[in-house]
Amino acid sequence: MGTARAVTAPATDRVPGRLAAFTARAVRELLFCVLQVPLGLCVLAFPVVLSVSLLGLTLLVNGSYPEQRPAHPEWAVSVFGAAIIVVLLALLVLTPRIARGLGAVHRRLAAWLLGERIAGPPPIRHGRGPARWLTATLRDRPGWRAVAYQLVKLPVTVSEAGAVFLAVFGLANLTYPFWWHLFRNHPANVRLSPVVAVTPFGSLRIATFPGTFAALAAGVAMVLAAPWLARGASSADRWLMRGLLGPGRLAQRVADLEHTRALAVDDSAAMLRRLERNLHDGAQIRLATLAMSLGMAKEKLGDDGEVLDAAAVRELVDAAHRGAKDALSELRSLARGIHPPTLDNGLADALATLAAGSVIPVELDVDVPDRPRPAVETIAYFCAAELLANAAKHSSANKIKIRATGREDALLLQVSDDGTGGADPARGSGLAGLAQRAAVVDGRLDIVSPPGGPTRITVELPLRA
Repeated sequence: MGTARAVTAPATDRVPGRLAAFTARAVRELLFCVLQVPLGLCVLAFPVVLSVSLLGLTLLVNGSYPEQRPAHPEWAVSVFGAAIIVVLLALLVLTPRIARGLGAVHRRLAAWLLGERIAGPPPIRHGRGPARWLTATLRDRPGWRAVAYQLVKLPVTVSEAGAVFLAVFGLANLTYPFWWHLFRNHPANVRLSPVVAVTPFGSLRIATFPGTFAALAAGVAMVLAAPWLARGASSADRWLMRGLLGPGRLAQRVADLEHTRALAVDDSAAMLRRLERNLHDGAQIRLATLAMSLGMAKEKLGDDGEVLDAAAVRELVDAAHRGAKDALSELRSLARGIHPPTLDNGLADALATLAAGSVIPVELDVDVPDRPRPAVETIAYFCAAELLANAAKHSSANKIKIRATGREDALLLQVSDDGTGGADPARGSGLAGLAQRAAVVDGRLDIVSPPGGPTRITVELPLRA
């Protein structure tokens, strides 16, 4: 919301569902679960510290045996109790800051292994002095949301631990038939204790070689189930992170608006620079040439109006006439670059004009009941024009389809082709600029373009930006 998103679909993850357990994504999700289990159990440190402190205080007061009174003076008990209270209060005060640090680790792991980039909350703002520091810490909403994440995450941590258990012990169970004869080659009259194979439903006691195939079957089932459990647990964890470890809705909205404003300012400045450059390099030079030609023609005329060289004057006037027409043509092109005249009749007519001028056959489908605001129509038009130009230049497509639909409060412009695919905003094809232009009005750009095609690019814009 409020930002542009350029998303490409990697070919490595586009595999059938039954094979998804063996992709690099599954390995990353399992590694994510391995690292998340100890981090998720950090929340248990507080009750452990509390229990140990209360146990120590109880032993200090009553001794190891209730019937024996301890030989500790009362002041020592009071000092120890006060120290426990101070430690617990300090731990309570530092909890939001500790949770913030853990939240940053969770976000980095999600970005590294899952590709889920979650913006961090704004830093704590506090003035000078311990009182303001304490007040800012206790009123730190993002910090307390991070504490809530650690608490709510406990069931997810259990699922992540289950995925790790299935993967580790499943792989171990797969090895039983391969090492059995290496370590169980004892004489027939010697009886050894059964070997234990751990499964989610209990342990298997294996005493013979045929029994190892039961462990092998259990290991296959566990290894197949582990990636799916890891995927579900990591998806739930990402959902919790987005809601509790990122900036709040209001803070995120303010950040999005600030980003949108910066993009709008940059886009306006870039447009002004482009207009100035085009005017300076094009129309201005032609008008200067026109003025020089007319000045030279004037010199060919005598003071009394007599033509000294009629052929030269005619040639200069003809050159001035051509320069004036070229200057008018460039000025019209600049005006169309600011606001195409075809948009005066609506987006449907403007897109039809683009489709008619395309070198690749275009199938057009427009269904926008409510006309968008002029700024949104202009952005949609230029996005369609740029995407058509990119398809003609890079895609080797035989057919392009443009579909514009109005859905609730959004305008969806989808341009698809049957070309070679592989569209990437990082390769300088103009897609990054389209994403920034869409973000100016709080829109976004989604790209699905696997190698080999097809390509489908969707521009989502608000109707009332």
